[in-house]
Amino acid sequence: MIKKIIIAILISLTCMIVSAEEPIDANSIVRKIDSNMYAKSSVTKSTMVVYTRRGQRTMTTQSYAEGDQNSFSEYLSPPRDAGTKMLKLGNKLWIYEPSSDRTIQLSGNMLRQSVMGSDLSYEDFMEESKLSDLYDAKITGEEIINGHDCWIINLKTKVKKISYPTRMLWVDKEVYLPMKEERYAKSGKLLKTAVINEVMEVKGRYYPKSITFKDVLKKGKGTEWIIDEIDFDVEIPKNKLSKASLRK
Repeated sequence: MIKKIIIAILISLTCMIVSAEEPIDANSIVRKIDSNMYAKSSVTKSTMVVYTRRGQRTMTTQSYAEGDQNSFSEYLSPPRDAGTKMLKLGNKLWIYEPSSDRTIQLSGNMLRQSVMGSDLSYEDFMEESKLSDLYDAKITGEEIINGHDCWIINLKTKVKKISYPTRMLWVDKEVYLPMKEERYAKSGKLLKTAVINEVMEVKGRYYPKSITFKDVLKKGKGTEWIIDEIDFDVEIPKNKLSKASLRK
């Protein structure tokens, strides 16, 4: 009887050791990033600071999002930008400019233009789908980034017509957010970087409080995006996510 108990304990310990040595699934890590970053709906008030060689520009925005396909944003300040609106419905994007009282649908090369002189393009806003829907992931190493113990994860696209066929993520092992990111062209050339400066917890999920984006092909110190207020899984008025909202 004692012999059987000892054998059972040894088998249990062996199973625990084998389990501990099982490789970490990179794609499951990416899905955890998605669960932090995406919600059924969200309402956000944010500040965007664009750093240039001559100084900086600061803009505030109110945004509404439904999943990762539909969103509406309105610039609140400064006065010269206030009232500018952006509407994304699926794969279509419209901009309303109050100065000309015109609504323009952006497509093709127009999507590569900078958003308000920032290091982000309209293309970046169009590709806000979940990472797990766009890429296959592989862990390539580990590194400490600004005090955060991170996995280094290589993402390779599994879809056609995408701005960044390859991405490198440095994912915090505790909060499952990419503390650092590099985005590459098909040629392998580095195009953009992103660094999370601060993390906050909202309704049981971790979310960036501040991110600095840098278009490495542009001069300047980059663009900082700061979340002033955010709420998840809230009801959004239907008229907010419609073309009618652009002229209201």
